[in-house]
Amino acid sequence: MRILVVHNDYGRYSGEEAVVDRMIYDLSNLGHEVDTLRPSSQHHRDTLWGKTRGFFAGIYSIAGRRAMRRKLRTFRPDVVNIHNLYPFLSPAILPLCRKAGIPVVMTVHNYRLICPTGLFLRDGRPCENCLRNGNERDCIRYNCEYNRLRSLGYALRNTVARRTRAYLDNVDIYSCLTEFQKQKLIAAGFDAHRIVVIPNYIDTLPVSDKTDSDKQGYIAYVGRMSEEKGFDMLLEVARRHPDIPFRFAGTLREGLSIEPLPNVTLCGQIDRQQLAEFYIGSRFVVIPSRCYEGFPVALLEAASQKRCCVAPDHGAFRDMMTDSNGSLCGSLFRPLDINDLEEKIVYLWNNNSESSNLGEKASQNLDCRFRKEKTIGEWNNLLERLATKSDNNQ
Repeated sequence: MRILVVHNDYGRYSGEEAVVDRMIYDLSNLGHEVDTLRPSSQHHRDTLWGKTRGFFAGIYSIAGRRAMRRKLRTFRPDVVNIHNLYPFLSPAILPLCRKAGIPVVMTVHNYRLICPTGLFLRDGRPCENCLRNGNERDCIRYNCEYNRLRSLGYALRNTVARRTRAYLDNVDIYSCLTEFQKQKLIAAGFDAHRIVVIPNYIDTLPVSDKTDSDKQGYIAYVGRMSEEKGFDMLLEVARRHPDIPFRFAGTLREGLSIEPLPNVTLCGQIDRQQLAEFYIGSRFVVIPSRCYEGFPVALLEAASQKRCCVAPDHGAFRDMMTDSNGSLCGSLFRPLDINDLEEKIVYLWNNNSESSNLGEKASQNLDCRFRKEKTIGEWNNLLERLATKSDNNQ
């Protein structure tokens, strides 16, 4: 089977790029012939020309259509897997697949189909105005991107895609990462019969030389340190409890600063070997996100090292942290409530046996629901079914 993977790479390598790379590798290992269409957004915001080009291309990309038409003609795929189309491909390429009779399956990484920013977040709080209103005006009204031109561009490209039914009429299957994403698409008017849920999986972390008996015992945070991730709430908890050690792994978003605290260690960006040791050395992990998150990989990474997580009770967190028996494999706090977050953290810190037990359950949940073989098998079956259906219709 010939599979064309389409993704507009972001300015910086992200978890989404990692998923795309894994998919290409895994599908190739199954014996499929895989080709890609992958323009990059790197440096496009550094110049006025790049910003202008990205603004208009996101609405309707002539160059993207030209590149897609060329790929369809030369590679002749049996099925197309779409990931991110913005800004240099745009939804304008989708009708080309429909016209060529090639089925399209779209991997839904975030909420961008129904929220211009893709985050369902405004002023540090979850916001679903665009979903409820059925339009994108509030993205402009509230300047959700903190940049008037960018907020306008994001709103316009979603408006054009919605009014032209670019996604609704030209995507055969939407593959959501979580049931929460699926329900949001259904609420926005997408056909439930054309939506499946196939979660991501994680690459196996290297085996660490550390053991539980070696662990130094600290509370861990892994990820980008930016407003939507809620890292500042965890810092506030650390400030209130100078006797508890905290370690943060990840980069600080440009323009933000952190007040030095004696019980907080900033580890910066760490490699995969260090990441395994970072999890093993912790008692548990905290993911204090203000936003819903698309698919919080840190949950699975922590579980792979038998570490549980403290996370907000919104978005996909409850579903991902609930095992097949209906039991929680971690601790959930009221979203945006620092006091409740503090309470959950202090309780687990003072009850090491409880955090260890939850870590074991998280590991079992990972093995049951998020195994690599299971995810790859579901994707292979889906793509083969679409390709076979296309052949039968020709």
